Amino acid sequence: DQPFGFMALLGALSLSGMLIKNAIVLMDQININIESGMKPYDAVIDSGVSRMRPVMMAAATTVLGLLPLLADAFFIAMAVTIMFGLSFATILTLIFVPVLYTMFYGVKKEG
Repeated sequence: DQPFGFMALLGALSLSGMLIKNAIVLMDQININIESGMKPYDAVIDSGVSRMRPVMMAAATTVLGLLPLLADAFFIAMAVTIMFGLSFATILTLIFVPVLYTMFYGVKKEG
């Protein structure tokens, strides 16, 4: 049992930055696909598929890189916050960013 202290708050702040970066990477790829002539619906689907591996690999390397901090009494709260938050939120980012993009921009499947 660890209290939610300063280090956990620092981990949550770091986590928010990582998640924003993941969303920006996905949104940027959608816009690049649309600018290259792809239909918006196809661009959203293709972006989700093509960016899944890089986003998952970045999250996995971060989680694995934080494993040694689990043995440190000072950094464990930050490490746990980032590791579990990033593991859960990366999956949500890959699902909800394309869904919210299609809802916000009114993207419909043609045909």
